[in-house]
Amino acid sequence: MENNTIKLNTAKFGEIEIDKSSIFDFVSPIIGFKDLKQYAIIDYKPDSPFKWLQSIEDSELAFPITLCSFFGIDYQFDIPDEEAELLEIETADDVFVCNIANIPSSNPQGATVNMLAPIIINLKNKKAMQLILKNTNFEVRHKLFEQENTED
Repeated sequence: MENNTIKLNTAKFGEIEIDKSSIFDFVSPIIGFKDLKQYAIIDYKPDSPFKWLQSIEDSELAFPITLCSFFGIDYQFDIPDEEAELLEIETADDVFVCNIANIPSSNPQGATVNMLAPIIINLKNKKAMQLILKNTNFEVRHKLFEQENTED
């Protein structure tokens, strides 16, 4: 019987088992990580709005990711034809979009999300890429939470 899982010893989660069918191949790499092409989404805490994009090739590397819609952010953009062809997107239903988050350990309420460079995944064929949006006002560090004003 064929084993459909792999064991990965990660820095953040220890040893985990990943279903091979949940591994995505990046046809265009994440900025700054050109040699790493395979990732899986880890749902470490199921009730959390954040998941982890874990590198299969580098057990030390995992990006926190989230969905902008979870935070009530209206986030819409068009995927350029060239990138849609590279990912072999046939319908919008095939596409999963998430964004890399930055969550400061000293101040989780200061979390931001990179809306300028979303992660696009074709769920049908498991091809993915980080897309750099052009001609947009989206920010690299869009605040997820309103900062409370502590002054009276």
